[in-house]
Amino acid sequence: MIAQSFQYESPGTLAEAIELLHKYGEDAKILSGGHSLIPMMKLRFATPEYLIDINGIPGMSEIREENGVVRIGALAREADLEHSALLAKHFPLFKDVTKLIADPQVRNMGTLGGNLAHGDAANDHPAVMLALNAVVVATGADGEREIPIDEFFFGFYMTALQPREILTEIRLPVPSAGTGSAYHKMERKVGDYATSGVAVQLTIGEGGVVTAAGIGLTNVNPVPLRAVRSQEALIGKPLSDETIRLAAQYASEDCSPSSDLRGSEEFKRHITAVLVKRMIHRAAERAMSS
Repeated sequence: MIAQSFQYESPGTLAEAIELLHKYGEDAKILSGGHSLIPMMKLRFATPEYLIDINGIPGMSEIREENGVVRIGALAREADLEHSALLAKHFPLFKDVTKLIADPQVRNMGTLGGNLAHGDAANDHPAVMLALNAVVVATGADGEREIPIDEFFFGFYMTALQPREILTEIRLPVPSAGTGSAYHKMERKVGDYATSGVAVQLTIGEGGVVTAAGIGLTNVNPVPLRAVRSQEALIGKPLSDETIRLAAQYASEDCSPSSDLRGSEEFKRHITAVLVKRMIHRAAERAMSS
């Protein structure tokens, strides 16, 4: 199918983009990478009358560290995340996740901000952001608004972004020494959505005790899911086969996958448990060598 006709706007500044959003209201959509929006428009699942292309706005793709926070512009491409030395230093799971997203052509255009704003639990970055305790920055006419990642996703393709706001930045607290992170997903074929995916960040202190843990799950729940009980099974204890087993068990119990062409509910719960174990081990190895 072909998208319905629309008016195209290409503002040169963030202020202009916000002004256009206020002018057109809910009849407008923001275009960044476009890999979710354009297919939906072609299928007539999305029918905006106005398309506001923000790719020409300068300064929205920077990745920098400032006052103990890594700040990632919403227009940072997947390829930027993959090759960022700063992200590799603090968050090695970015190299894990980006290489599993679609193909190089998509990664050269797809943006982190667009990935999150789409609100799809099948996307890989929501789980990563949960594991890293991200803060999402939304900008509107009244200025910036910080949204903790646990308050950002609240329904099927639904986020805390308001109709006249633009997701402009993602902020990640720089982890302390002894922190490692990892991500992997099982997929039917290269570039597919996950059958299940798991993001883990661990901080290991003296005596091998886990002092902090973040675990996010991909595509096994209607909304992106933090595995709270799994985290609690690890924090305050030395890593052991038993604590890791419990964390995996809790994740498989607390998610809510649906049976589909990627597998049955039982199979997805099993794969989630397996991936939790593996990603805890991988994150721990990276923490020990950091």
